[in-house]
Amino acid sequence: MKPPAFAYHAPPDLDTAVDLLAELGEDGKVLAGGQSLVPMMNLRLATPAALVDISRLGELGDLEVADDAVTLGAGVTSERLRTDDTATAAIPLLRQALDHVAHPVIRNRGTAVGSLVHADPAAELPAVLALLDGSVVLRSRDGTRRVVGSELFLGPLESDVRPEELATEVVFPIPPARTGTAFHELARRHGDYALAGVAVRVGLDADLRIDTARAAFIGVADRPVVIDVGAALAGQHHDALDTADAVGHARARLDPRDDIHATGAYRRHLAGVLLGRALEEAARRAATTDPTTPTAEEAT
Repeated sequence: MKPPAFAYHAPPDLDTAVDLLAELGEDGKVLAGGQSLVPMMNLRLATPAALVDISRLGELGDLEVADDAVTLGAGVTSERLRTDDTATAAIPLLRQALDHVAHPVIRNRGTAVGSLVHADPAAELPAVLALLDGSVVLRSRDGTRRVVGSELFLGPLESDVRPEELATEVVFPIPPARTGTAFHELARRHGDYALAGVAVRVGLDADLRIDTARAAFIGVADRPVVIDVGAALAGQHHDALDTADAVGHARARLDPRDDIHATGAYRRHLAGVLLGRALEEAARRAATTDPTTPTAEEAT
């Protein structure tokens, strides 16, 4: 299959790229890694009149780790993020999730920001962004605006990125000490989209008992579903969790639809099983974090 004819633009800098998007409006699409857009064009599911290629803009390739956040530009590939030891040490959930994303050849081309603005309801990174209360920075001729993860995803393959805007970077806040995370999903084959999946973060108090717990589900709705399950686990010791109430609380709030891959009832059941496993794993990890570890600034 081949895409319909389109105009191709390779702007030399970010300002030119933004100007092009303003002029093209709904006729233009941003091309970064192309791992989602190009297949959709080949299937004629997307038919942009013009592509604005930002893959050669070095100014979008920064990956920075500060004391409070990991920030990456729109040119950072999923594999570069997955294998960055500093970024994944600060936020282990990034690698935990990216280990499930497609295959190395796709991760080497596809960008993390591209995956977010593509807004596939079965993709892993949108759940991470929503769970961590991260945000995406959008730039246009009018300036920049920041959209938090809970507001970025509007529906399947629909994000709050306007035609004239370019997503330039994403910010993932670093969770506090005594926080553990986990990502579990089930797919028919490794690298396929998940039938259901869940990202979890668990916070412990000074006595290593559950203080907070949240989960973000994928594959069960038209966007990531974030559910607070902390009340169902509050006060439990990290190594003796009873997750039944938390699982029941989450299942009651999920309403997946039937499709050709699985029934909604199966997906709801699977989501609960994965949640129970992820909560136990995240709690164990939270207990091993060292709240006395110096920050990057203090270490220098």
